[in-house]
Amino acid sequence: MPLQYTDALPDAAQYFRLFETTGWNEKYGLTKEELSDTLRSSFYCISAYDGNALVGTGRIMSDGVLHAMIYEMIVHPDYQGKGIGREIMHRLLQKCLDNNIRDIQLFCAKGKREFYEKMGFITRPDDGPGMEYRTGSVEALKPLN
Repeated sequence: MPLQYTDALPDAAQYFRLFETTGWNEKYGLTKEELSDTLRSSFYCISAYDGNALVGTGRIMSDGVLHAMIYEMIVHPDYQGKGIGREIMHRLLQKCLDNNIRDIQLFCAKGKREFYEKMGFITRPDDGPGMEYRTGSVEALKPLN
């Protein structure tokens, strides 16, 4: 049976199990409910299924006009190397292009840069724009007065 792709949001428990395969939750400590909230807040989400099993996802956060950020591109380790990630990314990019979104970005997991470069992404220069807030930054929490 061929894989099925859908933009219907996946079941929270299945999504949580898939997310856990990445090891990212060791850092974030998200609950099943919190992860489900991320899906509902997304501009667009695409999921891949092998029968009833969720084997891949990707989602976009966007203002719908100018900026889009692709998050949680996940393919279950047992299904990697079969073109699922490429198909998910193609559908995510097509959604952005169909909406004439001008700036499409993503965070690249360690070891996945070549995959994204093949999909048309480029690495920002070291002195390029973009920063990440470090949780618990003392300076940001000091009063201005």
